[in-house]
Amino acid sequence: MNKRKGFRFTSYQAPDLSPFEKLFDIFQELITHTSGDVDEAIDWLRELDREYELTDEDYTIDDFIEDLKAKGFLREEPQFGPDGEGDGEGASGDPSLSITSKLERMLRQRALEQIFGKLRRRGRGNHRTGKAGPGDEHTGDFRSYRFGDSLEQISMTESLRNAQVNHGMDNFRLDEDDLVVEDTHFKAQMSTVLMIDISHSMILYGEDRITPAKKVAMALAELITTRYPKDTLDILVFGNDAWPISVRELPYLKVGPYHTNTVAGLQLAMDLLRRKRNTNKQIFMITDGKPSCLRMADGTYYKNSVGLDDFIVEKCYNMAAQARKLHIPITTFMIARDPYLMQFVRHFTEANKGKALFTGLKGLGETIFEDYETNRKKRLRG
Repeated sequence: MNKRKGFRFTSYQAPDLSPFEKLFDIFQELITHTSGDVDEAIDWLRELDREYELTDEDYTIDDFIEDLKAKGFLREEPQFGPDGEGDGEGASGDPSLSITSKLERMLRQRALEQIFGKLRRRGRGNHRTGKAGPGDEHTGDFRSYRFGDSLEQISMTESLRNAQVNHGMDNFRLDEDDLVVEDTHFKAQMSTVLMIDISHSMILYGEDRITPAKKVAMALAELITTRYPKDTLDILVFGNDAWPISVRELPYLKVGPYHTNTVAGLQLAMDLLRRKRNTNKQIFMITDGKPSCLRMADGTYYKNSVGLDDFIVEKCYNMAAQARKLHIPITTFMIARDPYLMQFVRHFTEANKGKALFTGLKGLGETIFEDYETNRKKRLRG
């Protein structure tokens, strides 16, 4: 008897989590927003506890802090007085708390799950090109051995079967014509530089734009290092100047009282990519504002925050054209909707023959990951 299949709806049941697990998920989000400031994150957690009663008398915030230290997520660091001496206690009588490398890694993994997990549910996944060639992912198809194929590609089971069929068991031998190779997908290697705008406008107008940018950078770094180890990712930030940062610095990233020196960021990005041996190179730039600063030859800064300065804008167009000559496409993720800024980005993109995506904060991570995968598939040169 055939049974009809359908959906069965039940009332929502919250997952059975321990008190530590419930608080730990909230704490990870808070520590990202506070740029690694443990004291501020705990203050926020206490406020949330007072408002939403997250804990009870059996498990308090203080118990949670002790568990964080016991599990290796927080460490105590001594604080010294003005004379440079101390016994591990600051003016408040408490040692300073900071996050450990273990928690830094968990923050990257959490960001990856938040962003890349959505792509998997949407059917986005592997970075395969769809073309047969050198690689380490098997296609399931077999072909005859050709001179130059590596020994690792030879399918011994299929090859021995061919030898038995071709020569029989009485005169068993294995010839070159019997060898069978399993094809693999060709995999492109990509070198990426992610530029993050840390000018003051990234936290203006009541909108936190730096935290989503940090999450994207952490997730992208975790994805590349764990799933595509042959690819490279460099991260830099740009304000009045530009400088590279390590993956470990991402949780602590803050905006500063900076203008936006887009030219300095592009110069550093291209310098980093020139050192890479990979043929495929690209720049991702996350910004929400117009270029408003240049560093002059004498070390002084030329700044103009009023409208679009023709002198600064032309320098940006020149950098875009230079990147084009080096075959480095620039994808600009613009977190702004001002018509005159959108027009600037369009002209900038035209000079580079790259792409411009005018995206909001909510879809920023998904957009960048989709673009990263697409570029790995398309940008293939010998």
